[in-house]
Amino acid sequence: MSTAGHEVRGAARRAARHPVMDVATRIGLACRGVLYALVGAVAVQIGLGERSKEADKAGAIETVAELPFGAGLLWIMMVGFVALALWQVSEALFGGGETIERAEAVARVAVYALVVASLISVLTKGKASSDDEKSRDLTATLLELPGGPVIVGAIGLGLVVLGGYWVRQGLTKGFRKELDRADMPAPARAVMDHLGLGGFVARGAVAALAGILVCRAAVTFDPDEAGGIDAALREFAGTPAGPWLLVVVALGLLLFAAYCFGEARWRRT
Repeated sequence: MSTAGHEVRGAARRAARHPVMDVATRIGLACRGVLYALVGAVAVQIGLGERSKEADKAGAIETVAELPFGAGLLWIMMVGFVALALWQVSEALFGGGETIERAEAVARVAVYALVVASLISVLTKGKASSDDEKSRDLTATLLELPGGPVIVGAIGLGLVVLGGYWVRQGLTKGFRKELDRADMPAPARAVMDHLGLGGFVARGAVAALAGILVCRAAVTFDPDEAGGIDAALREFAGTPAGPWLLVVVALGLLLFAAYCFGEARWRRT
């Protein structure tokens, strides 16, 4: 049984590292960069007081759909995000990372699955539910379960921890171990260090604040208190620092988008 298990794990790892999957995964990483770039751009507009779409992945996908050859681009994104999801399933089940890294892989699988669902919805219906709607609907469903507030609170705390982990990854440059730095020119290493620092800190701040919103929903037993990326970003504008804090965080997301494009080239898969 042990030998069979090792063979299954080995086969799964080899499949995840197949050249075709490697190319598809790198396409997915680049597509992730496109989504973060669009979310960041919309968030900047919101911070500057301009009326705009919601700053989340669903809104970004709808923006892509409106471009020339948008449907074709969405199908390419579909392939990329399915590959990303399968890769992270492999990392969660068979990767040798720490517990927090496996938990991050599971979280990524959930996020990529939601992105794929949004892509399918836009391709078939021309529209996708916003991340805020999905978060509130899920929160409402969970709150109705026995021990619902505890479950929702645990999810919220998990997001806060994940956000803190991403901030730490940025500040300590822990993301370096995910990159094939030996294959990177020195200028590229320096640029990726700066992009990763700003990008991971901003991304972690958004995730942590989204987790706080979910915790607030658990405490108040009110699913409307929960929200996704858009709700979290708008919360930054409501702080004493005002809309300019939102602009700073949005610029950080643009840095993370640029990091994703570099990651598509130099990520270890």
